[in-house]
Amino acid sequence: MTNTLELKDVSVAIEGRPIIKSFSLSLQQGEIACLLGPSGCGKTTLLRTIAGFERPSTGEVWLESRIVSDAHNLVPVEDRNVGMVFQDYALFPHLRVRDNIAFGLQRLSKNERQLRVEEMAELLEISSFLNDYPHRLSGGQQQRVALARAIATRPHILLLDEPFASLDIELREQIAKEMRTVLKHNGITAILVSHNQLEAFAMADTVGVMRDGTLLQWDNAFTLYHRPVCTYVADFVGDGVFLPGKVINSTNVETELGIINGGQSHGFNHSDEVIVLIRPDDIIHDDESEMQAKVLDKAFRGAEFLYTLGLESGSQVLSLVPSHHNHAIEEFIGIKLEIDHLVVFPFQ
Repeated sequence: MTNTLELKDVSVAIEGRPIIKSFSLSLQQGEIACLLGPSGCGKTTLLRTIAGFERPSTGEVWLESRIVSDAHNLVPVEDRNVGMVFQDYALFPHLRVRDNIAFGLQRLSKNERQLRVEEMAELLEISSFLNDYPHRLSGGQQQRVALARAIATRPHILLLDEPFASLDIELREQIAKEMRTVLKHNGITAILVSHNQLEAFAMADTVGVMRDGTLLQWDNAFTLYHRPVCTYVADFVGDGVFLPGKVINSTNVETELGIINGGQSHGFNHSDEVIVLIRPDDIIHDDESEMQAKVLDKAFRGAEFLYTLGLESGSQVLSLVPSHHNHAIEEFIGIKLEIDHLVVFPFQ
């Protein structure tokens, strides 16, 4: 299968300041990806480079097996067949919903435009307000209109720049799942940029974690969470803490919580000092356990509490505990370690 998008060692500088640094990735037809990272890490600049608004200083951007950008050539935005959904949706306030959706379909006949608009409206469940103006719609409805307009032209790739940022928190994951269903149904390749991992996990097949213009890891959500390649990825994706440990052999590490058997070689030498990633789901509340920890803080999450627990050494760990175990601050509770993925890094 050919790649819809390929970035080959792309670097971008704006006013002489490096923003994107030696960036490479590829997406196949119908694949949905997310670039995840904090504000200022270069996510939006990378989208703008793919779209054609920024020129790479080095490297190449390929769309549908055609080079569209390098240091010397830049195919215009309008000739790339790229769809975009912006954070503020960028709907035209003076146009009705149907005309917003039809905006990029001027090359079609009137009848073809109407059929395509109705097809998009049915797909995104917005048929009932095609004659309304955008200001009369909720944020979620406006988001669907923006998506309908973007995919109506059947783009090679869809670029989504923080599209859920203006939605209520409880709506974001729901809309992300709905958008994924629509994109998969249409076989549309897409890249979402976000700083919210729950949105990324709900929508994307592949997630890339960015820092300072570089791509640290490009993988599925499960692997990012359980097998991060560095402490930054481990810390950015999901909750967790790092505990000091000492290597016993090729698979085992000793920590104050006991000996952890990783089941496979971790690549460190005997007696090496390391740090071990401990996720909240690795610490199990067990009333029968002799190992005790003090409840320092807790956050109610509906079905679960996220407890912050203090160990004898002064170190802290996190634990997800069913919410019917409602323990008080300063109370001691029994815990045990159940860890399936030993993630070890050099001691820092």
